[in-house]
Amino acid sequence: MKRLRLFLLALPLLLCACTDSPNPGLVGSPAKDFTVKDSDKTVSLHDFKGKIIVLNFWTTWCAPCIEEMPSLAQFQRKLGPNAVVLAVSTDKSDAAYHEFLLRHKIDFLTVRDESAESAALYRTTGQPETFIIDRNFNVRRKLSGPQHWESSEFVDYVNKL
Repeated sequence: MKRLRLFLLALPLLLCACTDSPNPGLVGSPAKDFTVKDSDKTVSLHDFKGKIIVLNFWTTWCAPCIEEMPSLAQFQRKLGPNAVVLAVSTDKSDAAYHEFLLRHKIDFLTVRDESAESAALYRTTGQPETFIIDRNFNVRRKLSGPQHWESSEFVDYVNKL
């Protein structure tokens, strides 16, 4: 009985300890390259090799994703030319995707991957999920859920990579 009580007390700590860490094998591993072609453009992850890449997976119907978008836009402006925020939408609807971009005045790089193959490569489990990829094309960090990207913590972290 005592063991069960200890386990139940420790369970919340065990569950919350993994919210900011990737699936095994992703951090420190080379980024998984992909190419996405939507109705507007073709984007390949390798096009940004040599820059820091903030790879964000999202959808238009995801409330935390909507919450995070203005922060990602501010983050891109603070990062300058040596880094890129690439937001990959896995929306099925091209119309919903474009309406979202217009309504929320999204001014950083986005692309729609209707098949969600790029998200599958990164084994995403929810939205939003973001991967930070260094200049050498290695995954350095995975973050789940909406972040406050404009914080000095993130700006400093990325600028030091």
